[in-house]
Amino acid sequence: MVAGFVLASPVQAASSPQWVEVSQDRTGFVLTPSGERFTPWGFNYDHDEAGRLIEDYWRLEWAKVEEDFREMKELGANVVRVHLQLNRFMRSEQEPDRDALRQLARLLQVAERLALYLDLTGLGCYHAKDVPAWYDALPEDRRWAVQAKFWEAVARECKSSPAVFCYDLMNEPVAPAGGGKGTNWLGPAFAGKHFVQWIALERRGRVRPALAREWVQRLAGAIRKEDPRHLITVGLVSWSLDRPGLSSGFVPSAVAADLDFLSVHLYPETSKLAADLDTLRGFNVGKPVVIEETFPLKCSAEEFAVFLDRSRPMASGWIGFYWGKTLDECRASKTIPDAMMLGWLKCFQRGAPR
Repeated sequence: MVAGFVLASPVQAASSPQWVEVSQDRTGFVLTPSGERFTPWGFNYDHDEAGRLIEDYWRLEWAKVEEDFREMKELGANVVRVHLQLNRFMRSEQEPDRDALRQLARLLQVAERLALYLDLTGLGCYHAKDVPAWYDALPEDRRWAVQAKFWEAVARECKSSPAVFCYDLMNEPVAPAGGGKGTNWLGPAFAGKHFVQWIALERRGRVRPALAREWVQRLAGAIRKEDPRHLITVGLVSWSLDRPGLSSGFVPSAVAADLDFLSVHLYPETSKLAADLDTLRGFNVGKPVVIEETFPLKCSAEEFAVFLDRSRPMASGWIGFYWGKTLDECRASKTIPDAMMLGWLKCFQRGAPR
């Protein structure tokens, strides 16, 4: 057992979920009205075991969605991060997809019933072939306008539900560098999915952190038009700090003012624990920090457990991954990915931070 962790409790449905807010001391989160400390501890549900995105099956296989959510709750999760794809929620520049919004409302009901909170990450373009041609062809200002419409529609649908932990504006946005003009809004694929997006194709003389903040302000403002209460964040790559070398342009100190907390995606590496913890420390700019993506992808399960333990003084929450395979199913499998997942789930199941 990792020091400082306690055994996870069985599933208990809450009849009336409380709302999540940032604590007054800005070091973490609390439930209101009770004032009880809340530590996000959960999973990215970004695809299922077959690699399908949730919108690919949540209409015809709703029972599977509910089953996976129950499994995550039984493992000890209190937060599930759901990745919403832009093409499924926007039919055109101006028209949201009402069917998708209704399915999202159903998902909120499941979360409320299971006492789970949703990290709603938006604007996904994970499958390049599914990105609408009309969206790719838009200039920057109109693309941002569509993104704002997306968030207005989602926030309008979700504003009354206490099951929303936060709105994550986009997964791993990057501001353009250099003086040229890019030709692709999406970053390179990883395992067949494009998790990184450019917020613009050219700088046009703009300073990258200022451009990043302008984009955050635009989308956060769209949400606040509809929902003044739920928390807002953005999922940042670990190379977002203002340091020499590769940078996303989303410097934490530059974008934090319009966010309720910072989210970093951090995958610890073998023999680099000190550097990883130093990176995490760099995201502390006076607001809570959630490690929104993490997994023993580049280290052993034992090294990962040490990272989790040593990150506790600097982080206010941790979100790993769950793709629909239970512990028993991972044990029965003979594949390396399932063995890695088994190691992660065992570490996770040891318990949530106090």
